[in-house]
Amino acid sequence: MSYTGPDFEPPQPRRSPLRRPLTVAVAALVPGALLGWGVYAAVGGPDGEGGAGRAGAVPTSAAPTASASAAPGDDDGKKPAGSSPAPTSKKPSASQPAASGPLKGKVVVIDPGHNPANFQHASEINRKVNVGTHWKECDTTGTATNAGWPEAKFTLDVAHRLRDLLEKQGATVKLTQDGDRSYGPCVDERARIGNEAKADAAISIHADGSGAGNRGFHVIMPGPVHEGAADTRAIVAPSAELGKRVAGNFVRVTGSAPSNYLGEGTGLVTRTDLGGLNLSTVPKVFIECGNMRDGKDAALLTSGSWRQKAAQGMSEGIVSFLRG
Repeated sequence: MSYTGPDFEPPQPRRSPLRRPLTVAVAALVPGALLGWGVYAAVGGPDGEGGAGRAGAVPTSAAPTASASAAPGDDDGKKPAGSSPAPTSKKPSASQPAASGPLKGKVVVIDPGHNPANFQHASEINRKVNVGTHWKECDTTGTATNAGWPEAKFTLDVAHRLRDLLEKQGATVKLTQDGDRSYGPCVDERARIGNEAKADAAISIHADGSGAGNRGFHVIMPGPVHEGAADTRAIVAPSAELGKRVAGNFVRVTGSAPSNYLGEGTGLVTRTDLGGLNLSTVPKVFIECGNMRDGKDAALLTSGSWRQKAAQGMSEGIVSFLRG
């Protein structure tokens, strides 16, 4: 997702007090992470190392190109006042839990960022909704690769892969949207879906739209907010634990390095401006899987086999969190 538009203003640069403990936590959590990271560096490490550029703006009003409908790499791998009404749609997609497995009885909500049809509904997604502490646009179109493949296609593909993996572990999985809505859902409804499902864990899947040379993934966790309809105090600690486990397993399984432009090398970022986190009452994180506007990251994001690894890393992080 680009850091322009609803829920995506650029975070203000600051040194996080969590840097040292989170860095240690990721390293301790995944002994094999450094090996995977070393392989990553050997085959082509981040461009612009140490550049610390801020995420660049990507016009959110641009429609995906006609060629963006097909998913690259498919051949190599499988209410506060003012809240948003639901557009014409089905109910959130829900799976049937497996008969047995370590996650039997657990509910996971997966939020595929954006919607492939958002660009056709500019007035609807630009409408302001109450996100607890302030008002923001309902949603954005998201970003895209330089070749025109949209973030919304990427997020839905990874969400399907992640759902399949979690179902095999016995979890009940719900998607906030499954390509079955005319647009959205809005950011406030995305949080509400997880809350109403009483999810044991929720994850919002994205890809960034930063400048070329900015590479790597980062996991966004909620900071403490207690204002208006937003109260994250009960979920800050469990969400941080979920974030650390997802980040650690993502490094280990994909071999991708943490972001070289956010998170100070930890792959972990805390924010208090995102409605999808501020309105959540269940443990929740966002993950930016890479930068779609960087050629090397885009080559990964458009690979079906890499997307399967990304889903596997997220799944193992969620399983680790839910099993304790």
